[in-house]
Amino acid sequence: MLIKHRKLPNEAPLDPKLPPILDRLLRLRGVQDANEVSTKASHLLHFKDLKGIFAAAQLLRDAVINNQTICIVGDFDADGATSTALCMLSLRDLGHQPDKLRYIVPNRFDFGYGLTPPVVDMAHQQGADLIMTVDNGISSVEGVAHAKAKGIKVLISDHHLAPKEVPQADAIVNPNQADCSFKSKHIAGVGVAFYVMSALKHALNEAGYFAERHLSEPNLAQYLDLVALGTVADVVPLDHNNRILVHQGLQRIRAGKTRPGIQALLDVASRKAHRLASSDLGFVLGPRLNAAGRISDMSVGIECLISESYEHAYSLATQLDALNRERRSIEQQMQLRAQEALESISLDENTLPAAIVLFDEDFHQGVVGILAGRIKEKYFRPTIAFALENETQADSPDAVLKGSARSIPGVHIRDVLERVHSLYPGLINKFGGHAMAAGLSLPRASLDDFEKAFLQCADEAMRGLPSAQTLMSDGPLDTNELQLETAQLLKMSMPWGQQFEEPLFDDVFEIIQQRIVGEKHLKLIVKKDEQVFDAIAFNVDLTVWPDKQIPRVHLAYRLDVNEYQNQVSVQLLVSDLAPC
Repeated sequence: MLIKHRKLPNEAPLDPKLPPILDRLLRLRGVQDANEVSTKASHLLHFKDLKGIFAAAQLLRDAVINNQTICIVGDFDADGATSTALCMLSLRDLGHQPDKLRYIVPNRFDFGYGLTPPVVDMAHQQGADLIMTVDNGISSVEGVAHAKAKGIKVLISDHHLAPKEVPQADAIVNPNQADCSFKSKHIAGVGVAFYVMSALKHALNEAGYFAERHLSEPNLAQYLDLVALGTVADVVPLDHNNRILVHQGLQRIRAGKTRPGIQALLDVASRKAHRLASSDLGFVLGPRLNAAGRISDMSVGIECLISESYEHAYSLATQLDALNRERRSIEQQMQLRAQEALESISLDENTLPAAIVLFDEDFHQGVVGILAGRIKEKYFRPTIAFALENETQADSPDAVLKGSARSIPGVHIRDVLERVHSLYPGLINKFGGHAMAAGLSLPRASLDDFEKAFLQCADEAMRGLPSAQTLMSDGPLDTNELQLETAQLLKMSMPWGQQFEEPLFDDVFEIIQQRIVGEKHLKLIVKKDEQVFDAIAFNVDLTVWPDKQIPRVHLAYRLDVNEYQNQVSVQLLVSDLAPC
């Protein structure tokens, strides 16, 4: 693994009030304007710049005023679950009758992704007058047409890249549709849903709705904890607007003003709300919520998030925790199968193709995305993992594969799939996604041809990119910066995440002590300038470590706050290490 230092622009400090180290780290991440430092809610972009937002607000306003049945159709991941929960709660608070609110999250194993005709039929059976999609819908041409034929109005709220042909919905709100001037193109589905609900509140207020019914206007900011969770869990880039949304949500959680469901998820994970970091949303809460959609039914996760009873929410959170443990077990088995397959073809650093395609009849459809991510991380290649759409059709000539793709920086995976589709029409049934993640389906009989085409197009996209992963370091820390106060400042002051990476430092340390803990983790005590620090490196190469003959080590590390037996200290979380 290569380590490169970020280059500091020559601009003057952003804000003299900022701690020098935070100012330096922000500038190293390309922040050039002091206004981009602010995480105040008042600095959020306004909903008025979202194309279609006023038509969407009018649709919802009319449905609320006329007491029509609104059906929310969500996605089966954390972004979709938080989007669905936010809309259900917001519409209730805005005065819509609970018996006129429905939600559907298609089971991925039975209905697939998005607003399909069968999902529309479900909504129709529930008496839907208006369908609102969240975190999906921009590709649902057939589903929207089916809804319109049944006399159901459709509002699409999505953030995925728009295809050439978009559905003929009554309103579409998506910052990535053509001619939308909203500046935050990386907003998550739950962020788009939050803006739609904010626009609805504005429309109802202008119509005199609250005054006529003697209703108090709800503060929709109370649901920013859901927005923060969905945004981080969906791994969208943390541009300035997303940083504000996440920070505001984190502040609510830390202050104990979160949903009972989020508090319950924190409790089953043994995480303290007042010390929560953005990384905890992605690595602790997100996987437990996602486990429902991967293994079972996302309605468990949504019910947890919308529950007003902590006891009920905790019961559901416990179920989610159990599903997540099951997911981890399935994932480990799949990783072993994948590794065996890769080793059987002698895949190593010298023979790596431009991309990796995996398929096994025993792969679990709900976990292939995680598997693709793990393999991508290990080999630093765009990876697609496939599973059978229907296990009972394993031997059928009409068997269909569902795939999940994960990519590396510099390779836009959806564009690669678009390239395959344009060069070889008919290979892919359907596809969609983002720069770093995408989903697709194709006939099993086409897998070999697809793999050849995908490798060809991935090779084109990989040209000029490094062949190995590069860690971008913020350089060494001075001894006076290697302190608990610095670690606490970095953890609490700013949300870090995709394309706004958590600070990473590197330096050479003297090794005082080294030992293996937990079978494959290296526990170190290191020294620099007479200061001693605890450090831990996970999943080290046991053929190299521990080695008492190595006196010094070059560490790439993050600062962490370690709490143990009521003692709080700074700890170095090692991302990479090399003897020196």
